[in-house]
Amino acid sequence: MNARTVAIRRPSLLRRMARENSVVRRLDGPMLVAVLGLSVIGTLLVWSSTRTWAPGSTGLVKKHILNETIGLVLCGLVAMIDHRAMRAYAPLVFLLSLVGLGLVLTPLGATINGSHSWILLGGGFAVQPSEFAKVGLLLIIAMLLAQPAEGSDRPRGLDVVLALIAAGITMGMVMLQPDLGTAMVLAVITASGLVISGVRKRIIALLMLAAGAAVFSVFYFQMLEPYQVARFTAFVDPNVDPRGVGYNSTQSLIAIGSGQLLGKGLLGGGQTTGRFVPEQHTDFIFTVAGEEFGFLGSVTVVILLGVVLLRGLKIARHCEDRFGTLVAGTIVCWFAFQSFINVGMTIGIMPITGLPLPFVSYGGTATFANLIAIGLLQAIKIRRQSFD
Repeated sequence: MNARTVAIRRPSLLRRMARENSVVRRLDGPMLVAVLGLSVIGTLLVWSSTRTWAPGSTGLVKKHILNETIGLVLCGLVAMIDHRAMRAYAPLVFLLSLVGLGLVLTPLGATINGSHSWILLGGGFAVQPSEFAKVGLLLIIAMLLAQPAEGSDRPRGLDVVLALIAAGITMGMVMLQPDLGTAMVLAVITASGLVISGVRKRIIALLMLAAGAAVFSVFYFQMLEPYQVARFTAFVDPNVDPRGVGYNSTQSLIAIGSGQLLGKGLLGGGQTTGRFVPEQHTDFIFTVAGEEFGFLGSVTVVILLGVVLLRGLKIARHCEDRFGTLVAGTIVCWFAFQSFINVGMTIGIMPITGLPLPFVSYGGTATFANLIAIGLLQAIKIRRQSFD
């Protein structure tokens, strides 16, 4: 048998990919297109907001592209794994995330922007374990709550308690850094997992009361850092100190408002070029979109985020097992909450919490965690035979 005969008998790679039952055909195309679109927009915004001060003018952009490339590879690898097999590895992933959080609290940890949340790797690279903790927590919660009690469609009481213990340990370690924004995301992941799993309403109500009491205690006993208190003060009244605690909020609104309908064009934003808004390439990157791409550009970013969320909801709704439904549902709630908080703090309707905008903001660990979550969604979608 010669090589030509083998070539005739073996379908080409493109033909195998085009088959109706191929993995590529079962991927969620609209979600991937939206994620790639957000990544491209994010790269442009990072370039615009860092070109006047980053090393070599394109240093951070190159690093951002590298992070996105690594993240997409991780996304692809996770998507190839049967999500039902991930259930067995959930405890290991969760324990590894706790190890990472523990290492931050040792001399290996480093403080950046007021939070002792990082491990420096050298060469300008750093890891933020709390981002991976989001993935670890949602997997362990989905594993625990996926098994219903005998004769019921609700999770067992013991599993609910174990899920709350896992969440409490994770959030407690994050608050020791302290990282209030990430702790809030972890709380949303926990709450969404409980609601999606069908926990009784009275238990949800009791947990809400407990959460309210915890929030009250944090403020009453002054457990927040001074800069965190200042952020809430600025949210209540941005004009209380426009050159101090209210500076970020005030400059953010000026930048977004100056963009008007069509924006000033890429690289044309005076607020961005002059670095009037701090952290414009990370937490406040939406202000760059508002100033340089205007209202229409900002709406485009929100629409693309909406596509990701809607496709994620569809995957959760059509999933054939409880574990997959819980994983997909909690990921959607995570992205929705973090996106709302990030956009909201730039337009003055939410306090500043230091949460990046998914798929858009500059960041290494956050980018990896976000794209791993997209890989989980794709893995669930691939195992579903077909849905529109």
